[in-house]
Amino acid sequence: MLLRVIFMGTAELSCASLEKIFADKKFQVVAVVTQPDKPKGRELKLTPSPVKVLAEKLNLPVLQPLKARDENFINELRGLKPDLMVVVAYGQILPQSILDLPLYGCLNVHTSLLPKYRGAAPIQWAIADGEPETGVTIMKMDAGLDTGPILSMRRTQILPTDDSQVLHDRLALLGAELLTETIPDYVAAKILPQPQPAIGSTYATKIKKEDGKIDWNQSAEQISNRLRAFTPWPGAFTFLQAEAKPQLLKIWKAEVVERSGVAGEILAADKTGIVVGCGQKALRILELQREGGKRMGAEQFLVGHPLQPGQKFVSAI
Repeated sequence: MLLRVIFMGTAELSCASLEKIFADKKFQVVAVVTQPDKPKGRELKLTPSPVKVLAEKLNLPVLQPLKARDENFINELRGLKPDLMVVVAYGQILPQSILDLPLYGCLNVHTSLLPKYRGAAPIQWAIADGEPETGVTIMKMDAGLDTGPILSMRRTQILPTDDSQVLHDRLALLGAELLTETIPDYVAAKILPQPQPAIGSTYATKIKKEDGKIDWNQSAEQISNRLRAFTPWPGAFTFLQAEAKPQLLKIWKAEVVERSGVAGEILAADKTGIVVGCGQKALRILELQREGGKRMGAEQFLVGHPLQPGQKFVSAI
């Protein structure tokens, strides 16, 4: 049985699922829905979403409604007679009229173990909170925010080396595989949607630039987790206390070390790294970047920008 599928997605996360569904002979992608092109860069040039770029490469028809609630758009979807809609990081809340439109409803790939980390940034907050594992959930969508019944779930460990980009890429592939495995059994009624547990739900708020600001009063483990969570964006940053004006520094890589000292104070600065006191233990900075400068290893950084024990990093100017 060939399933007519409408795919809705915008972010890079969506691309693995679109590629997997397109390559599977059980599905016919009749349209790809993505957000309108957005102005980017200094010249504010209109830039297509990663999903639009991929859809055009695959010669798939693309729809870009300003609002998913637009009646003309909904009528256009209705005319495509989809058996199923797949939604991955689309970026808009869908009205009930769309959720009810396909024969088998709308399925969503969510990058957490629901009901934990509903919302916009489950990958980052799972790392920031020091979770030992996360995963992907395939759910049947309802009118709530990531509250629909669960069809399937797959887990993966969060490794000490994972930052949000590395984990994002792994979950994107994991979600795509689980999605194409789940759909045939769901359509054949071999999988019955299970309501999400009533307890254990948390909400992963959208990441703001301020979330990357380092609070040296936190433990070294907490700071390390947040650093990995907010790499590559917004990045973990701090300010070096200086006489003229505090200097903004972006921290790219660091490790926890068994030392103690005043929170924010530089305890050592040599070719092995820059050791900074924290609320508990200490953090050895391995890669960093000055505002307007290049990302570099600590040894290389110290050649041009020497630091001394006793100097301080502060959380605000």
